Amino acid sequence: MPWHLTITVDRDVDVPLTDQIKSGIQRGITEGALRPGTRLPSTRQLAIDLGVSRTVTLLAYEQLTAEGYLTALQGSGTRVAETPAARILRTPGRVEEKNAPVQWDLRVGQPDTANFPLRDWLVCYRRVLAGAAGRDLDVPPLGGAQNLQETLAGYLGRMRGIRVTKESRLLVTSGVTQSVSAVCELLNALGIRELAVEDPGHKSCWQTMRDAGIRPRPVPVDRHGLDVQALSRMDVRAVLVTPTHQFPTGVALGGARKEALMRWAAHDARIVIEHDCGGEFWYERRTRQTALQPLLPERVIYMGCVGGSLLPGIRIGWLALPARLVPMVNRPWSRWEFGPDPLTQLAFAEMVGSGLFDRHVRRLRSRYRERADAVREAVRHYLPRCAMLGSTSGRTLYVGLPAAVDEAALVESARRRSVLVQGGSHFHFDGTSRSPALVLGYQNLPRTGIRASVSAIREALDEQMPAAE
Repeated sequence: MPWHLTITVDRDVDVPLTDQIKSGIQRGITEGALRPGTRLPSTRQLAIDLGVSRTVTLLAYEQLTAEGYLTALQGSGTRVAETPAARILRTPGRVEEKNAPVQWDLRVGQPDTANFPLRDWLVCYRRVLAGAAGRDLDVPPLGGAQNLQETLAGYLGRMRGIRVTKESRLLVTSGVTQSVSAVCELLNALGIRELAVEDPGHKSCWQTMRDAGIRPRPVPVDRHGLDVQALSRMDVRAVLVTPTHQFPTGVALGGARKEALMRWAAHDARIVIEHDCGGEFWYERRTRQTALQPLLPERVIYMGCVGGSLLPGIRIGWLALPARLVPMVNRPWSRWEFGPDPLTQLAFAEMVGSGLFDRHVRRLRSRYRERADAVREAVRHYLPRCAMLGSTSGRTLYVGLPAAVDEAALVESARRRSVLVQGGSHFHFDGTSRSPALVLGYQNLPRTGIRASVSAIREALDEQMPAAE
């Protein structure tokens, strides 16, 4: 394959061509332009590209290989070496874990790439490519491809009871971040500058709100979900809630709380933004939670995404808007214009419409149910004095610790035992929690990893218990 390499030579200087090529490649490696593992063109191809003899490029490659900058393996071509000579530059802004790597990662949001339905996804892509017309590959219209909008509306209707009528509208976004940003733009247009949020909750969503000019206002959460009485005492006109699987506690909004929230929303043109995270992963068949949107569709904006079902990198989300808000998005808005690429939209529409997505979610639900059972059993066995929340849905478990435990010290002690886990305070609005807790994200762990990691947490907890008693 004719790989390309951006390098030049100057025949008007008194520097041999071999040295020019060698120094150019070496500079690219040390400055980070040529990353470790990057494949370079063959000596023959590079000689043709630069208009020099092959002997010149061959000598340059041989010298760089001898000095440890390049590697040359039969069948793999010439690549930038993974050695100290090839200085690896850190990605700006990336936080490196202390003493990484670790054995078990229980942090929330770690993707389980092994569960991605690669074969089904390829089938859908091939079908789309085989039948796509030129207009299908153009920039999708505002709100997403029509085919995906209609397919999603049908899927959400039968799965979650979501109502999408001729007057209302389902819009496709590039995920939760864009959905929150777009909703904030709607709120700004309505003159709403503050948005009530659950505490603890999604810190990334709070920052997205601030970036959009909306001030988040925290509302406490208990074992029954959002405290609607506390919300009623606040002078706000909109609230963001995760009723099916509250993040991160995992509790479901109780029936009485749902009714109270709908009564709150029915007054003064208030708005409820429902983030339905974990709705597809409900493990109690007899008590499955329903969405809020069908209860009061004219007041509820429904929001979801495929990040938990497929991968966060599959950037597809959706918003079901009440009919009265639809006219506000019928003109181009900056935060509505950047949806997923057309092929991804059409492939996902094919996956949903063909039933392959339903089949995948069923398999995934079964796997996560097994892991949820395993993590509950591990906590009961190794952490008997800890309380569990959120065990009937989602992919996380909230574990309340004994009151005297130092949460931050426990997290650090677990890290020393090769377990990465987040404390409850990490998800609180002010960075502190009323009582110590851990949030266990188990979606990316095998069953043996669950027992081993919770056992290590028990060892870390034992260090504190004499002082805590």
